[in-house]
Amino acid sequence: MAALTGLMLKPLRQKIDFYFNDTVATPGAIAIDLAITGLVLVSLSIFIVETYDIPTDWRVGLNTINDAILAVFAIEYGLRFWAAESKLRYVFSLYALIDLLTILPFFIGLADISFIRVFRWFRILRLLRLLKNQSLFGQISTADGIIFVRILFTLATIIFVYSGLIYQAEHDLNPQNFGTFLDAFYFAVVTMTTVGFGDVAPVSEVGRLLTIMMIFTGIALIPWQLGDLIRQLVKTASLVSSPCPTCGLPLHDLDAQFCKVCGTRLLPTHTEPVQGGAER
Repeated sequence: MAALTGLMLKPLRQKIDFYFNDTVATPGAIAIDLAITGLVLVSLSIFIVETYDIPTDWRVGLNTINDAILAVFAIEYGLRFWAAESKLRYVFSLYALIDLLTILPFFIGLADISFIRVFRWFRILRLLRLLKNQSLFGQISTADGIIFVRILFTLATIIFVYSGLIYQAEHDLNPQNFGTFLDAFYFAVVTMTTVGFGDVAPVSEVGRLLTIMMIFTGIALIPWQLGDLIRQLVKTASLVSSPCPTCGLPLHDLDAQFCKVCGTRLLPTHTEPVQGGAER
């Protein structure tokens, strides 16, 4: 009986694993990705709104919505674990660790451990899983488009996480300077871009340590990401609209005679270059 049950559940496991890890952008996988993305964005918006002075009824309602989203994430984590062929490999994979970090407050929320609130700002990292696909929601399928999205997402994630962490560290001790998420976001942007107006300063040791980390990140990582973005813009500017008759790849280099994906000879009908590049 156990063996028969295992045989019956195997196709279901494979189906769940396919839809969670599909890189071909089938309608079912796109729907799941959109749903997860929507829930992540809603939960992040709740965190931001809760930093403001809102009515108690609103706060209770937002907490209820957030708990429901956490429950969905917990179910998703359980399904991914159940469908994984190698349970141990899945548990210690990067995406699984991010997912676990996300749902940790759901499992130990009853313990009322205050520092657990810090983990909620890392929920944005769940969107990393979407960027590993060859196509984003079935709409962005070119390599250039995916690279653009990854670079912009990396910059936004770094700033968002630092803003959340500095808010969590400073809000209770320094509410006049870090009263809302926008205050923390302003401080993170000013610090990471090394502008340093000096009108806002942390008072806690954790806040000062985070500030040092922001400065190092701003000096090292952000110029690197912006450099990649500029290089990609320059590269895209040299492309022309010349769709491949076989695979449909829309853009190619000015002097390309063959498709860089499938090798098909391109038709000699290049149109105007993309984003101001030189004409053929």
